[in-house]
Amino acid sequence: MGLLRAAGRRVTGAISGRWSAWIVLLVAVAVSGALVAYGGEARTSNDPTGALPANTESVEAAALARQLPGGQLNPALVVYSRGGAPLTTRDEAAVAARATAFAPLATGPISPPVLSPDRRAAILAVPMPAQAAPDEVTDAVDRLRGAARQGLPPGLTAQVSGGAGFRADVASSFDGANVTLLLVTVAVVAVLLIVTYRSPWLWLVPLAVVGTADVVANALIAVVSRAVDLPIDPSTTGIVDVLVFGAGTNYALLLIARYREELRRRPDRRDALRHALTSAGPAIAASATTVVLSLLTLTAAVLRNDRAIGVAGAVGIGTAALYGLVVLPCALAVCGRGLFWPFVPRPGQSEPTRSGGWAKVGAMVARRPRAVLAGALVLLVVLTAGLSGARLGLSKTEQFRVQAESIDGLRTLSRHFPAGTADPTIVVGRADAEEALLAAITGTPGVASARPTGRTADLVGVNVVLTAEPDSSASYDTIRELRDRVHSVPAGDARVGGTVATNLDTRDAAVRDLKVVVPLILAVVLLVLLLLLRSLVAPLVLVATVVATFFAALGASVFLFTDVLGYAALDTSVPLLSFLFLVALGVDYNIFLTTRAREESATEGTRQGILTSLAVTGGVITSAGVLLAAVFAVLGVLPLVLLTEIGVIVGLGVLLDTLLVRTLLVPAIVLLLGRRFWWPSVLARRADPAPVGLVQPAAPPGRAVTRG
Repeated sequence: MGLLRAAGRRVTGAISGRWSAWIVLLVAVAVSGALVAYGGEARTSNDPTGALPANTESVEAAALARQLPGGQLNPALVVYSRGGAPLTTRDEAAVAARATAFAPLATGPISPPVLSPDRRAAILAVPMPAQAAPDEVTDAVDRLRGAARQGLPPGLTAQVSGGAGFRADVASSFDGANVTLLLVTVAVVAVLLIVTYRSPWLWLVPLAVVGTADVVANALIAVVSRAVDLPIDPSTTGIVDVLVFGAGTNYALLLIARYREELRRRPDRRDALRHALTSAGPAIAASATTVVLSLLTLTAAVLRNDRAIGVAGAVGIGTAALYGLVVLPCALAVCGRGLFWPFVPRPGQSEPTRSGGWAKVGAMVARRPRAVLAGALVLLVVLTAGLSGARLGLSKTEQFRVQAESIDGLRTLSRHFPAGTADPTIVVGRADAEEALLAAITGTPGVASARPTGRTADLVGVNVVLTAEPDSSASYDTIRELRDRVHSVPAGDARVGGTVATNLDTRDAAVRDLKVVVPLILAVVLLVLLLLLRSLVAPLVLVATVVATFFAALGASVFLFTDVLGYAALDTSVPLLSFLFLVALGVDYNIFLTTRAREESATEGTRQGILTSLAVTGGVITSAGVLLAAVFAVLGVLPLVLLTEIGVIVGLGVLLDTLLVRTLLVPAIVLLLGRRFWWPSVLARRADPAPVGLVQPAAPPGRAVTRG
């Protein structure tokens, strides 16, 4: 805490002189422009197994498969059907003719079409390069889709699916999506800031500062991704934009609220700004430090996508905090009191927050803290009950919220072919053990068919079609049994890969990351709170309330996803990422509340301190929570179920934390524990003064309130 205050005093020096703030602003603009110009593009990856560690079996299988003839190919499957009716002779002839017509679009030879057992569908496999850039894949698939539909008999439809089709649809779904996300985020933040400040121009200052921080953060992320060879995908970029705008605006709300409070006490606006920054700055810095360190715990994850979110998010939050603590104060210093027009704070005005609605909420909690505590806990337990229906892992057909032709094609295939036909499992082993491997594969329950697909002098590849729906529990059981059987083949040295095997390995890695990273997050949050509050009891209570909020939000969201929105399950990354964001960001509001309570308790006692803190911070924290929840809800404009689920869980959790936990639960606990809440700090040994009312009167104009 002392270090944060010392750093704050250094920053306040930048706004003490008439021209210092202008100089800092000009330097910030120049540095920001240089960083954006230098940033360039972040590193990306096209490897479907790239998120997993190199020693994972599906990754090893993919590496071996690339050594086989055709191993550098990613086929697009063209599915022909007649809406469930049998194909006619003319249909079959038209499909067969496409094998020749598609030759200019293919990277390798095209096999003859395969008819389904019921002769109601046919597929053509068109080889395409596996390592092509997303734009190249999208263009190639678009050309293939156009050619596939030309000159078909009436009633015959064509759908392009398979690995290449799915990659093209993923890339297309993000075309302009991040721009839309950014525009919607800016609009949401602008509207909420206008409502909060009720000023025609005050909202422009924090929005401009946070927007600049977001642009600079993306440039820095691009530099870091290239420097440490860490690919950044579009979903990560979207998440970071939301984090920067949500957290950065929260920091601005807290600082400006404290600045406005000080303007009602002090005639010199620069003096008011210095005191506001000295008082609110440590809480903001502690909050940002908590989020940054929590995000960096993701570097302990084995999934590279999670590590990318951790590193990129830490850069984004660090940038937002830096701009909030340095650039925003300078902008406020330059603008003056008129920025708050038409509600300009003047010395001598009463502090409305000290007797407003949140003061009345505090009085209600103070009258019946046990009843409030019991009611809040019952509500959290009821919401947590929704976890009973939770399921982890989405199949490929369940990952999109929008219509995608590749998904429609997979559904058509599953109706007329064995479920695994569209995306077969690949087994790669030693060529001299081919017969033994084939026997082990075909003898595995759940395997519909197996055929060798490529050989070298040392290796043989086998395409395995499963009977179970891809990414179902049955398909995962088949993969596990298949691995056991081929591993037992003497000298087979076989590896089982493919999409289903990769997704199984990803789910297992996600469970491992959840067990490893969650304790690290809790340890980081607890450590920061221990250092900030200099108490043992308070941090344990605050961490417990935030964890309870997470489980309640997750339970309520699972009910919403399964019973209302119809989602099949939670994506494998959702529990860890939503826990991280909700705990790290949710504890912010408790930091804002309890640091102010500690400040007030030094002179007013613990009971009056928490009530005063609730009264004066209630409005700004509620505004910040609603804004953050709304910003995370904006993730729903992106097409992936993963991002929608994260947005809903975090948004709901932030609202619970803002409106229930920070408002009712934490004050009730503090009132019941009394000064023991601060044990073993000096506040725990200081008796509360006799109650004299809900809040202390504001200090006289020009005179600061003495803080302990």
